Amino acid sequence: MLGLLVMGLGGATAAVAAGFGMLGLGRILCGIGFVIGTIYFAKMVQDWFAGKELATAMGILVVSWPFGIAIGQVAHDWLMTQFHWRLAFAIASAYCMTAALALWLGYRAPPGAAAPRGAAAPAGLPRRELWLTLLAASVWAFFNAGYLVFLSFAPRALQDSGFAAQQAIPMVSAASALMMISIPLSGFIADRTNRPDAVLYLCSAVGVVCLLALPYAPFAVLACVLFGLIGMGPAGVIMALTGQAMSPARRAFGMGVFSTIYYAITAPAPALAGWLVDRSGAAQDALILAAALFALTMVANLAFRVAVRRL
Repeated sequence: MLGLLVMGLGGATAAVAAGFGMLGLGRILCGIGFVIGTIYFAKMVQDWFAGKELATAMGILVVSWPFGIAIGQVAHDWLMTQFHWRLAFAIASAYCMTAALALWLGYRAPPGAAAPRGAAAPAGLPRRELWLTLLAASVWAFFNAGYLVFLSFAPRALQDSGFAAQQAIPMVSAASALMMISIPLSGFIADRTNRPDAVLYLCSAVGVVCLLALPYAPFAVLACVLFGLIGMGPAGVIMALTGQAMSPARRAFGMGVFSTIYYAITAPAPALAGWLVDRSGAAQDALILAAALFALTMVANLAFRVAVRRL
């Protein structure tokens, strides 16, 4: 609730901003609130679904991100055009405030999840859980870094291969829209078959092929469709690794460690891709980097499984 309220405060600050400094402060508040919310939403889903349909539940949680972006791209642009840009920030702020109220009224911790009154939560992570958390975070980070590079450079790669800008951007958007189907469905399949690794390896391999094929015009449309429909599918499966990495009593701290590693790896990825493109002049090089990041996703998942057995 605190994270959502801070996000709402950030949006309200941006809505009334009179200059760059105040607008920047609003965005910083939104970022702080987002980090807090991300850590605890994942923990709450783990608390409710650990040992059950965790990959499906995590898939639904993860897909809320592109779903919210899609709503914002349509609604906020319309609000800005028809009324004023400030209204877009105000409405987004109202989303967060309403969500905080809904959480207060509707959320309950699962039976047995609450610590006894006065009991202190264990500090830090033991060696085994720390290693597993670091590896799980690496899987998630490589996967998302590849996706961020795709979002940043796929439109330019498509234009280099002969597509007009008004064709290239909707193709990339369509891939993101298909994620709203593929992520929960892949989690459901992984839970029902009890073969999450097979789902992850198959989807990631398809993602690698799609990223390498996308710059070639005859394959571009199919590559975009399959990347969104299959390649991005294992997001919920990957997030479900957190349920195996850390004990229930340490999930909040563990998700903080998880998020730190995630941002440390994903933040430099688009800049590295941009450096490669500046150096060669070919956006295809960025997609090769994205394919390598998807391959590292599979390697990191294999390392996680080996560590589970050995530790």
